[in-house]
Amino acid sequence: MSATTAVLAATDARGYVADVIASLETAHADQPEFLQAAREVLQTLHPVFERHATYRQNKILERLVVPDRMIIFRVAWIDDHEEVQVNTGYRVQFSSSLGPYKGGLRFHPTVNLSVLKFLGFEQIFKNALTDQPIGAGKGGADFDPKGKSDHAVMRFCQAFMTELARHIGSRTDVPAGDIGVGSREVGYLFGYYKKLLNRWTGVLTGKSPYSGGSLLRTEATGYGTVYFAGEMLSASGSGLDGRTAVVSGSGNVAIYATEKLTQLGARVVTLSDSSGFIHDPAGLDAEKIEFVKELKEVRRGRISEYAERFEGVRFVPLSEYEVTGGVWAVPCELALPCATQNELDASAAHRLIEGGVRAVSEGANMPCTIDAAEAFHEAGVLFGPGKAANAGGVAVSSLEMTQNAQRERWTRDQVDERLRAIMHRIFEHCQDAATEYGVPGDYASGANIAGFYKVAEAMEAQGVV
Repeated sequence: MSATTAVLAATDARGYVADVIASLETAHADQPEFLQAAREVLQTLHPVFERHATYRQNKILERLVVPDRMIIFRVAWIDDHEEVQVNTGYRVQFSSSLGPYKGGLRFHPTVNLSVLKFLGFEQIFKNALTDQPIGAGKGGADFDPKGKSDHAVMRFCQAFMTELARHIGSRTDVPAGDIGVGSREVGYLFGYYKKLLNRWTGVLTGKSPYSGGSLLRTEATGYGTVYFAGEMLSASGSGLDGRTAVVSGSGNVAIYATEKLTQLGARVVTLSDSSGFIHDPAGLDAEKIEFVKELKEVRRGRISEYAERFEGVRFVPLSEYEVTGGVWAVPCELALPCATQNELDASAAHRLIEGGVRAVSEGANMPCTIDAAEAFHEAGVLFGPGKAANAGGVAVSSLEMTQNAQRERWTRDQVDERLRAIMHRIFEHCQDAATEYGVPGDYASGANIAGFYKVAEAMEAQGVV
């Protein structure tokens, strides 16, 4: 290919991708989260279309941005006051090119079709990067389990599963947990599925170990996020030991990211929830981490209690974030956003850069805005995108599926060894694709390209379906 031809091909590919984005923006103007996720991925893929003309001819991209199916259903249930409540349930089955649909269920008042399409679209690339035989899906409901009794949550889960059971199966669609869906909710969902179908099968992951769940599944997303951060730092000639880290959130991902960072010699100085954040300059140790586990997983309390329990800790309420800059204004070398989407914007990114951050590893799904990610890239900050950095959770979910199918139970060390190996391969996929396509060190573009290539090849092999 001559230089002139190459330039024309690049221009043509950019125009093609831009046209697909424009058509999405017209068709889905009411779905901002989905559009953000689509833009973030699609705008990095034009080099792929320069090399693989058949992808464009076969409309791989146009097909990939449309879910295989979207299921929306009514969930009617009775609360503790014997009043009928009605919520909306969803399951977005996005892509089965690589295997059965796989992705979590989210119970939260903010759940809507845009949020679930964004999560499902991200899941396509995340699951592809793991090298596991799993497709991508996402689901949930606009139900808030916070403050509800166990009995109320159980009744909701049973009502939700009454409809969802029609659409899932161990070889069709295997949901897991997400925000608002922990081991309690997964247990209720699994128990009712088993009752409805009179069949014990690995249709849900994230189950209790007593119900066939995998050891280390609870810790997997947080651990994997740390392992990915370690891979980035190692490739740049350094490591985690001795680093000061800020972590947002205080759910499973944040707790176990903090635990693994501490085990590997880093010092975590923040955690947060919807009420505010704590700054502990001394860093969290094993005792403090156990306190947070009990606080959040058992009592479901507020992070402010941490400041009341330990000396030298400052609690900053959410109302003061605008003045203080929030958790991202705390100087650090490593940042792990582990709370929710779009929690870290460009302004926060610049605060982190000014505070000396060297690496950012996304524990949540799309916690950094596009502007924030661009700011990190321009400043030379190592950036691990969520579809790569937080893939440890779905990776161990896939390992749980394997254990269920084989009727085996692996030890914690066996699962951890496999998790480390998977996160290492994910990093290599991102690194290799970024280098091959002319953006070395850009792990976000590398993750998008590597994930897309795997799915595109499978789609071409399977024909127009």
